[in-house]
Amino acid sequence: MANAILGAVLSFLIPGLGQAYAGDIKKGVIFFAIAIVLGILVTYVINLGNIGLIISLAYGVYAAYDAYKMIE
Repeated sequence: MANAILGAVLSFLIPGLGQAYAGDIKKGVIFFAIAIVLGILVTYVINLGNIGLIISLAYGVYAAYDAYKMIE
């Protein structure tokens, strides 16, 4: 049985890891791929600075919330 709080923390640190921990590997890979693309876009392509950091943080929070709800 998976722990919802652990899944949320894992997914906040590395988006998709909590989803994989919950048992949905495909969704975990998708979340991780989105995080990689988002990181590249806000860092190199668009160069949003602090707004990019806020966007990445918001995505991490969403990934954590999704993992928590999956396990709960």
